[in-house]
Amino acid sequence: MSDAKIKSAPTERKSKFTTLSGIPLERVYNSDPIADSETESSLGYPGEYPFTRGIYPTMYRGRFWTMRQYAGFGSATESNQRYRYLLSKGQAGLSVAFDLPTQIGMDSDHPLALGEVGKVGVAIDSLEDMETLFDGIPLEKVSTSMTINATAAILLCLYVAVAKRQGASLQKLSGTVQNDVLKEYIARGTYIYPVRPAMRIVTDIFAWCRNHLPKWNTISISGYHIREAGSTAVQEVAFTLADGIAYVQAALDARLRVDEFAPQLSFFFNAHSDLLEEIAKYRAARRLWAKIMAERFGAKDPRSLMLRFHAQTAGSSLTAQQPENNIVRVAIQALAAVLGGCQSLHTNSMDEALALPTEDAALIALRTQQVLAHETGVTNTVDPVAGSYAIEHLTNEIERSALAYIDKLDSMGGMLRAIEAGFVQGEIQKAAYEFQRAIEKKDQIVVGVNDFIAEEPRTIPTLRIDAEIERTQIARLNALRAKRDSARAQSALAELQRRAATTENLLPAILAAVEAYATIGEISDVLRRVFGEYQESVII
Repeated sequence: MSDAKIKSAPTERKSKFTTLSGIPLERVYNSDPIADSETESSLGYPGEYPFTRGIYPTMYRGRFWTMRQYAGFGSATESNQRYRYLLSKGQAGLSVAFDLPTQIGMDSDHPLALGEVGKVGVAIDSLEDMETLFDGIPLEKVSTSMTINATAAILLCLYVAVAKRQGASLQKLSGTVQNDVLKEYIARGTYIYPVRPAMRIVTDIFAWCRNHLPKWNTISISGYHIREAGSTAVQEVAFTLADGIAYVQAALDARLRVDEFAPQLSFFFNAHSDLLEEIAKYRAARRLWAKIMAERFGAKDPRSLMLRFHAQTAGSSLTAQQPENNIVRVAIQALAAVLGGCQSLHTNSMDEALALPTEDAALIALRTQQVLAHETGVTNTVDPVAGSYAIEHLTNEIERSALAYIDKLDSMGGMLRAIEAGFVQGEIQKAAYEFQRAIEKKDQIVVGVNDFIAEEPRTIPTLRIDAEIERTQIARLNALRAKRDSARAQSALAELQRRAATTENLLPAILAAVEAYATIGEISDVLRRVFGEYQESVII
């Protein structure tokens, strides 16, 4: 557009337009010979380095993303019923939510677990619970993602123990354990041990899975929770990839070769509401990771360069007011993830600002993905947004800004030192504060919250967890302790404590302990005694 036309344009709604994360937006993006040349060289083709346009040549023309709805609540029996229901409705993979005590290594009868058992996920105390959770579900044929971090090694061993009892081949087991403990210190809080022994557990999982679970994704490096804590899109990319750099370096320091473990790394991103920015975010992250792995770490295997990612729609964008509006939000966010080239996707339910999803709400969320896949046509060509002036500009800008953050973190001594110094947490807190200010000033409209408010409050059915579940779970746990071979369990725990004090891999000892029906709390307590517990620094 010429200067004359710009000057004569009518008055606009705002004096300044930005993305949801604050990146300035021009009125119109036009062809720029220099920028076009740089973009063309950095785009390539789908399935080719630097993977801007997707990691596979055919993407969804070959197969759709995995529709992996996150679910888990109450007891293992109830969650098993929900999994079977979702699988019967066309879900392609499982995604397990664990309750808070399970996530922080406490048994259901721990005093601090009171009132939390089964509330935000399924309660798992032992192999007995895990067998119930996957009863009737052939693990060799289903891909399973488990959102678990500090206790990831224990839950992975429980899963393996169930698979062995089913007679499944470990060589065929597929799925992901989140296992991203760094983001717990940054944004989420379900940590147990200090940073460095926690990293040792992560790399032990890498090494053990390399030999025993070749199809398993050993980590899902998570930007999702960083974004949920209030980061910008740029910070989400930068801090997530910086976490990835720290994990790769830790594995190299543990004498693993990069191409032995890097193909099993995966990522987890937020799908937020700013459609164009989100599409560009995924493309920028994919390109930047490919460059990091090739140039910084010298990876040679093309699979080591591929940023494979799961996406989940933004829980923080959901509103308790006018909850049906959340269906629209989720659909747009899911579209961004698909146009950005996700490998698997979870769509939130409309009621999640109020409670765990009801069965009906969960079905609408799954149907949203199926409509996108089968009715919209966006899956019929690979990277259909490529070449858009606005998309390519935002892709380049997010990559440039994220790389500047990574350089800053490097100058501080890396991600671990930046976390210990509180830098990353402080940056996210500043971004969250600015966004909240924008909502309060109505610079950012949230429909139904600070504008377009309904006169009558809307109510919808919600799920409530019966308090009896906690009592039943504790009784079940006590019965297990009474009937198991206590000498075998104690012997396995003693061997784990011995290994933890050495540099030996922990996974064989953890697997032996869970197979002896040692509980998650007992195993975690052994590691607490050796490693200690993390004490958070207050960041103001």
